[in-house]
Amino acid sequence: MKKILVPTDFSEQAENALKVAAQLAKKHGSEIYLLHLLELPLQEVDMMNTGSPLPEAMFFMKLAQQKFEDLMARDYLEGIRVHDIVKNYPSFSSVIDTCHEYNVDLIVMGSHGATGLKEMFIGSNTEKVVRTSDIPVLVIKNEHAKFTVDRFVFASDFNKDNAATFKQAGDIAKLFDAQMYLVMVNTANNFTSTSEAKKRIQNFIKDSDFKNYTTHIYNDESVETGILNFSKEIDADLIGISTHGRQGIAHFFNGSISEDLVNHSKRPVITFKI
Repeated sequence: MKKILVPTDFSEQAENALKVAAQLAKKHGSEIYLLHLLELPLQEVDMMNTGSPLPEAMFFMKLAQQKFEDLMARDYLEGIRVHDIVKNYPSFSSVIDTCHEYNVDLIVMGSHGATGLKEMFIGSNTEKVVRTSDIPVLVIKNEHAKFTVDRFVFASDFNKDNAATFKQAGDIAKLFDAQMYLVMVNTANNFTSTSEAKKRIQNFIKDSDFKNYTTHIYNDESVETGILNFSKEIDADLIGISTHGRQGIAHFFNGSISEDLVNHSKRPVITFKI
């Protein structure tokens, strides 16, 4: 893990994510790419390209730069190579585009979540990145004076179509020297017998070289509730889950467990794109 991208709007939640990223960077010798997406009217962006003076656009650019300078002077960033990036964004795909541009290995984002009508019609900014990212996204909700991961829950249906995400999760577990708790949640609407569930899990992990794990089958009213309850019972430090990256009408009607967890979990969540 050599390059970490941290999107920031200079909020408290974004700084919580940056503090975690700083701890990871110091431990693993990583660089941090600090990204601020500046929303400017398209006509002003077009005028900027022509070289015409734009007082309003220049004001917001200078304000962002000042906030960057203040942020990068924080003690916890001392000794870390930090790159500051300001981009105008037409959509949140700009975050992913920036990751590809700089070959980023991990995105660390802060979130306060979203609930009710806001969640249904707008969603959190972090959720939008989770939905589109092909790079692991670590979502941080609270401040962590010392970010450690000893108990790492990896929740899955353990179907073969997301087997590749287990390797990514295993790499994260190795990074933290964490034990993985592989959990499959059984619900009344999608019931799987214990013998079939165990068989599916073993078939899922048989080719992996990661061995520091235990397997669990957990019954609950819904998959999301089961993951949250199981994680609470073992006092998990991190929850990992695959995401299909649903968009548009499919997301509206079907939702996504990973996005719901990002919004509702008080624990850190890391997502892996199938």
